[in-house]
Amino acid sequence: MALVVSEKVRPNVTVIRLNRPERLNAMSFELVSEFCDVCEKVGADNGCWVVVLTGEGRGFCSGLDLEDPGVIPGIDEMALSRVGMLAMSHFSQVVPALRAMPQPVIAAINGCAYGGGLCLSLGADLRFCAESAVFNATGIVNGLTSTELGASYLLPRTVGVSRSNDMLLTGCKVDARDAERMGLVSRVYPDDEVLDRAIEAAEQMCEFSAFGLQMTKKVCWTNLEAASLAAAIDLEDRNQLILGNTENLVECITARREKRKPVYTDLPRTDLGTDSA
Repeated sequence: MALVVSEKVRPNVTVIRLNRPERLNAMSFELVSEFCDVCEKVGADNGCWVVVLTGEGRGFCSGLDLEDPGVIPGIDEMALSRVGMLAMSHFSQVVPALRAMPQPVIAAINGCAYGGGLCLSLGADLRFCAESAVFNATGIVNGLTSTELGASYLLPRTVGVSRSNDMLLTGCKVDARDAERMGLVSRVYPDDEVLDRAIEAAEQMCEFSAFGLQMTKKVCWTNLEAASLAAAIDLEDRNQLILGNTENLVECITARREKRKPVYTDLPRTDLGTDSA
């Protein structure tokens, strides 16, 4: 049985689903390997413009499987001193795998998002959650550290330092409404609606330019690391100019005049450089 599955549910929308419900989609070495492979495959699909990430069954992801983590890949003839670092770097691939995808990713968070599951949700570009969702930085509770898989970088940038430190240092559980209040998620839906609403939002996003969606995601992530406001604006200017050199804005103006929805093609603009006199 595949531990991670993907399905094209709409013409330009793909759902990636963690498929280990008997373990609340806990991360094993095998699940992480399959997850990264699926992200690479879906990311290369030019017919997919938006991705929805969710978990099968009652949970989104309960973090590292402490009871049955599986077999570490690629350790043949490796000294024991190197195995631990390899194991950590294997799990640490999940957030960069999401970031590397050109498509925006909406996390439809059902049930628990603990430890690595919380980190996985932070790797998405948008987070919608079910009313039953619960978030927890579990590492500190398990005698480890909660700073894993990018949490110490992404969580304070998402909810602020005070709330981030509260979650990472106290191991407190955050329910859906508190998660919305602090900005950890942007929308809360009934349990039986969250996935459908995420797919609906993804479908609406597909009315925009595929190129525009990809470039917006890229700039949002890149400017988390920008050294200054000036550097951020400089990058924005260049990317806006790239989209301005397509037919999209012309189509927008034309569609507005004709009282219809625009259809963006991302094709190069043909009227630039012509003599308007």
